[in-house]
Amino acid sequence: MEIKMPEFGQRLKLLRKEKSITQRAMAELLEKTERHYQDMEAGKINVPGLTLMKLADYFGVSIDYLVGRKDER
Repeated sequence: MEIKMPEFGQRLKLLRKEKSITQRAMAELLEKTERHYQDMEAGKINVPGLTLMKLADYFGVSIDYLVGRKDER
């Protein structure tokens, strides 16, 4: 069963744009390819827990916010 994460992708894109960061820069930060990062924003791939923690710390939000479980950052 494939689980897609559209809410995560939407929030990730919003946070990235709020900081005026390119997809390429985010990919470099995460040590991923730009295509892989684009798939993350599109909600096409499942993101490992360590990556979620890194993103949450980087943007100063909770993991629950990132994955759409809570609306509070």
